[in-house]
Amino acid sequence: MNSYGSFPGARPRRLRTTPAMRRMVAETRLHPADLILPAFVREGITEPVPIQAMPGVVQHTRDTLRKAAAEALEAGVSGIMLFGVPEDEKKDGAGTAGTDPDGILQVAIRDVKAEVGDELVIMSDLCLDEYTDHGHCGVLDADGRVDNDATLERYAEMAQVQADAGVHVVGPSGMMDGQVGVVRDALDTIGKEDVSILAYTAKYSSAFYGPFREAVGSSLRGDRKTYQQDPANLRESMRELALDLEEGADMVMVKPAGPYLDVLAKVAESVDVPVAAYQISGEYAMVEAAAEKGWIDRDKAIFETLTGIRRAGAQMILTYWATEVAQKLSAARG
Repeated sequence: MNSYGSFPGARPRRLRTTPAMRRMVAETRLHPADLILPAFVREGITEPVPIQAMPGVVQHTRDTLRKAAAEALEAGVSGIMLFGVPEDEKKDGAGTAGTDPDGILQVAIRDVKAEVGDELVIMSDLCLDEYTDHGHCGVLDADGRVDNDATLERYAEMAQVQADAGVHVVGPSGMMDGQVGVVRDALDTIGKEDVSILAYTAKYSSAFYGPFREAVGSSLRGDRKTYQQDPANLRESMRELALDLEEGADMVMVKPAGPYLDVLAKVAESVDVPVAAYQISGEYAMVEAAAEKGWIDRDKAIFETLTGIRRAGAQMILTYWATEVAQKLSAARG
């Protein structure tokens, strides 16, 4: 007993009594505007190609990509992140299809821009891995190692052709030293000061990228451990964060999201720019696979993972469920 009545005096469960009560006191809320849809567009196909490791996700044709963008906009999603998948015979050591003004990604940017204009934020992956015959995110030197500074020259070209195509945001994702500064200079040089940079600040060398390799038709030989970050490290991410901000990043991102919520929380509490997180292919595939077997409740698991990412500090979440979740959120609000 105590002076305030029977033990226990503090009863937090009072705020969990009904769905209405729990909704009223919720500390973290998902909104369609928090979400960004990653989408793949493949050159030379006439029908969408299902990605076997990512049930429900496809490599789009140009026409179906436009429809997907319009659907995302209608659902209230804020942005779409585009990845190009060129024909295999167009891949080479320098990834030249990535800087061809008529390459698949640049064509897709123009298609989506024609479909949705400025109503949906159009983002583009700025990396060479989809376009190189060796599958690495940069050009290789004579010893077969990724040449950082030679790769930066290619990223500058990519930024300019993507900006010319009409993109709103570029996402340099190759984890080359100095990439944000070089891309910013390249954009400013051609008068594209309004194009933003979403820096892949903390991009870890992760086992969870597996399904993505299928999604982009990767030709990767070896691994990316010499440029993507070691999963063991947090302070290294904070150093990358400081460098990206110094070089002019407008937004920063942690990738993957779920296994790195501690990194995401640390980044979010340290900056005054928008913070994004990418719920990647392996995170998506795990939930879909377990749900297909009846081991978990699919919808509840999706919302729980996204709420956790949002709670950790992400203002924007790239997720393959973006349109579906946005539609459900809008329906729940009536």
